[in-house]
Parts: sequence; structure tokens; C-alpha cells
Amino acid sequence: MSQIRIKEVSIVDAGTECIVNAANSRLAGGSGVCGAIFREAGWDQMQEACDAIGGCETGSAVLTPAFRIKARYVIHAVGPRWNGGESGEPRQLYGCYRRSLELAMEKGCHSVAFPLISSGIFGYPKELAWETAIRSCRDFLKDNPAYEMDILFAVIGEGMLKMGRKVLEGRTEEG
Repeated sequence: MSQIRIKEVSIVDAGTECIVNAANSRLAGGSGVCGAIFREAGWDQMQEACDAIGGCETGSAVLTPAFRIKARYVIHAVGPRWNGGESGEPRQLYGCYRRSLELAMEKGCHSVAFPLISSGIFGYPKELAWETAIRSCRDFLKDNPAYEMDILFAVIGEGMLKMGRKVLEGRTEEG
């Protein structure tokens, strides 16, 4: 049965077939979620695989092996940098979630773990990022009803967990 869940867990320990890296368009190893994934996978191997791809457009995603991570694949999703919301950021953020789920499905995977893409150093407002992420995932599930997919958002911190669950449950106020 398909579902969307939010859990406080490191993405490298999510236990899903695919994990999603919040990548930059050059697919260069970085800090935050990206750095954790590259370190766990084996930095040199992951960077070599990303270099072979050559880059990824904002709003899309590409796939590499997971190397030393206990997953089959790492999907590198390039979210937008926040510029006030009038430069196509919602469409691009929606697109990178959608493309990530399509890649997982193309590889026959039925579980994927996401971070909250673009909400760190790319500056996307967290609640808006949650709304777009959840909408994109729900639309994917609605558009692919015969394909079972377990979607997990791996977050760090009680505040992110509560905010994500509030959006997922459709609550407009605390309580």
C-alpha cells in the first residue's frame, strides 16, 4: 500500500531502496544532507559517478548507485534556490520530487526517502517547501495508483517533524 510518512532519522539510515540527495546542478559533493550522503557512500566513488553524468538541471533529478549506503540507488535532485517565489521556484521544486519518484519507479523501486529539498542553504521557506513536496508526492501516487510506493521524509529535529506532519495532515493551526 502506498503511503507518505515523515520520520526523524538520518537519510543514510532510512532503510529505503532509494535515498534522495539534495544536490546542486554540478552534482558536486557539498555539506549538509549532500555531504552526509557522499561520506556514507564513499566520497570519491560518488563524485566520480556524478562527474560521469555531468550535471543536472534545476527541477530535475538523476540517479547513481548507492555504493556503501544500504540502499540500491541515490537520486540526486536539484531543487531551486529561493528568490522570493516569483522565479519558477515552486514549479522547479515540484519537478525535482516528481522526477525522483519517476526514476525510482523506472528502476522498480518501491521505497524512497527524501530530505526537505531546497529548505537548507538554498533558502526555500520550510513550510512552503513542505507544501510543495507533499503535493508533488500525492500527485505522483494519484497518477500511478497501481504502483505501490512508500515515500519517507527523513528529517532531523522535532520542529521539522511537527511542521511536516502538520502539512501532511492538512492542519492549518496547531492543535
